[in-house]
Amino acid sequence: MIVGDVKWGLIGCGNVTEVKSGPPLQMTPHSSLVAVMRRDSKLAEDYARRHHVPKWYSNADELINDPEVNAVYVATPPYAHRDYAIKAMLAGKPVYVEKPMGRTYAECLEMLKVSEETGMPIYIAYYRRALPGFLKVKELVECDAVGSVRMVNVRFYRPMKDDLQGNIVPWRLRPEIAGGGLLFDLAAHTLDYLDYVFGSIGNIKANAFNQASRYPAEDLVLANWQHECGIAGTGAWCFTTSEKNILDEVEIIGDQGKIIFSTFEFNPIVLENNQGRQEFPFERPPHVQSFLMAKIISSLRGQGESPSTGKSAARTNRVLDEMVKTYYRKD
Repeated sequence: MIVGDVKWGLIGCGNVTEVKSGPPLQMTPHSSLVAVMRRDSKLAEDYARRHHVPKWYSNADELINDPEVNAVYVATPPYAHRDYAIKAMLAGKPVYVEKPMGRTYAECLEMLKVSEETGMPIYIAYYRRALPGFLKVKELVECDAVGSVRMVNVRFYRPMKDDLQGNIVPWRLRPEIAGGGLLFDLAAHTLDYLDYVFGSIGNIKANAFNQASRYPAEDLVLANWQHECGIAGTGAWCFTTSEKNILDEVEIIGDQGKIIFSTFEFNPIVLENNQGRQEFPFERPPHVQSFLMAKIISSLRGQGESPSTGKSAARTNRVLDEMVKTYYRKD
C-alpha cells in the first residue's frame, strides 16, 4: 500500500499515453506523473515539457530507481513489458502495464511470480473493465435482461492499414515485438472483457491464418471456445477486408433475448428481449483509461480494488496463445 499520493514514473511515452492514459495520471486525485522515460532523450524532454512533468530520462533503470517515483507505468510495446515490470517490482514499486500483459502466457507467469515474491501488485490496461458502457452490458447480463446466456458471438472485420503500403511493417504486426498481430493488439480487449463478464475461458479450438501475405503476423483468426461456466463463444477476426465490410460487433445471446455492442466504436448498446428493443447511449470519454486508473490508484492506496490485475490479464494471454498456436506452432 502506498501512503499518500501515487507518484508515477512512465516508461515509454508514446502515442497511447498522449490522451488515453497520460492525462489521467495527473488528473486523478492523489496521483501525479513525476518522471517520464524514452530512449530518445529529446522526445522524452519534449513530452515532459508538453505535459508539465518535472523529470525525464533516456534510461529506464534511472527512472525505476528514482526515489520520488513510487509506482511505474510501462507503456512500451509488449516485447519490453516483462523486463521493465520485473525490474520495477524488484525495486519495490508496483506496476501498471499496457496490454497485452506480455508477448506470451509464459512471460505473464514470470511477472506474476515476481509479483508474488515481492508483494508488489501488477495491473494491466484492460480499461474496458471500468468503462460505464461496458459495465452497463455486464449489469444487463447479471440482471437477466436476456435470460440465461447461451452464447456470445464476436465479429471484427477491418481493412489493412494504409501504412502497409510502404516497406516498413509497424511493430503491432511484428510477432517478435507484439507477440502476434492485431489479434493481440485489438481482440485482446474483447477477450479480456468477456473474461470479466463470464469468467475464465476454458476449452478453445481455433485456427489462425495469413491470407494476404503482407506481413509476418496472422491476419485471420477463427475460434470457438467455452467459458468455464458453460457459456459458449465464437469469434471471427479478419484484418484484410474492404472498407465496405468493416464490422465491430459482439452479440450476447440468451434464452429470452440478446445484447449487441461494439468493442471500439462506442455505438449505443442494443437490448432486444420480450419487452421490445432498447438502446443505451455509450459516449466515448475524453481519456478512456481514466476510470480504470482511478480504481488502480484507490487500490494502491488501500481504499479499493482494481478489476484488472496481472492474474486476470494473464488468462487473456493464455487465450491469445491458444488461438494462434496453429500458425506459430506454439506449444
